Amino acid sequence: MSIITRRTAIKIGGAAAALPLIGSRAFAAEKVRAAFVLIGTPDDNGWNYGHDLGRREMIEALGADKVETTVVTNVAEGPDSERVFRELAQQGHDIIFGTSFGYGDAMLKVAKQFPDVKFEWATGYQTAPNLSIYNARFHEGRSVLGTIAGAMSETGIGAYIGSFPIPEVVMGINAFHLAARKQNPDFITKVVYVNSWFDPPKEADAARALIDQGVDVITQHTDGPAALQVAEERGIIGGFGQGADMSAFAPKAHLTSIIDIWSPYYIKAVKSVIDGTWAEGSSWEGLAAGEVVIGPYNEKIPADVVAAAEAVRLGIIDGSVHPFAGPITDNEGTLRVEAGDVIDDGEFWGVDWYAQGVEA
Repeated sequence: MSIITRRTAIKIGGAAAALPLIGSRAFAAEKVRAAFVLIGTPDDNGWNYGHDLGRREMIEALGADKVETTVVTNVAEGPDSERVFRELAQQGHDIIFGTSFGYGDAMLKVAKQFPDVKFEWATGYQTAPNLSIYNARFHEGRSVLGTIAGAMSETGIGAYIGSFPIPEVVMGINAFHLAARKQNPDFITKVVYVNSWFDPPKEADAARALIDQGVDVITQHTDGPAALQVAEERGIIGGFGQGADMSAFAPKAHLTSIIDIWSPYYIKAVKSVIDGTWAEGSSWEGLAAGEVVIGPYNEKIPADVVAAAEAVRLGIIDGSVHPFAGPITDNEGTLRVEAGDVIDDGEFWGVDWYAQGVEA
């Protein structure tokens, strides 16, 4: 099996075929046709890999006799994605998963035009009668990573390479930084945005520039291992993988990873189409549900730091630790969260500020 590039698709359970612009239903009604639209390719070993792994595990769980999937890769956000979603709906797919935040406008528009097709928007924020949203609490994992960074950094300066300044990325930056400051109250997090989900040269250049500024721990909200590879080359303390275990690319520098587990949601969503029970909804699970997992810890991490990281992870799971518990002051000196209060689920998406000590 191979994952193909833009404007071609694979069908699991059948032969590989080109993705036609317009098509009719090619399979019996009892077999659900599910499409997955990726912003990159599964060989990024990160975000797209995680979603494609979830797709494959979904097929294994439900059976190729029940579901057949189409994958379209390298679909840019914006007008290009609108054409792809419309083509897939015209083909007769029953459910279409869009796996990037920037697909939202296109999905909402096409969903109105095809009310009988189910749409699922990853990391989205708006639903419709035939469009659901699903996300993971990545910020919970960032708190674990920040704990390690704050405890291990020798310079007290960490870096966060972001894709775009959207709520889920800002949320992750703040969670990482606040956890690091619990270990080192003077910890600084330098933020650089590369304005792309996957641009290895930009990510590598950003990592080099940040290391030159005294950074010795790097984390990221981009899809590939380029920053980790630079960390390995430069011999700094290390960094963290995003979306999947990236230790193979930087065995010395890779401290651990946030690993996204999408298969339970994909199984549930597609099964609901099979059963005829699919309904508009919103899913946002994290460490407690196993949708966010912390990968193996590098053996170079001291035992007491691993213990501190595990205390945060287990505390989030049992509810005794909240990544955004007050008091929290922003980097302009304004108190944003009072002592005894937390930023709750309904407030996360309105956070457009950075915690004190974040340089962005």
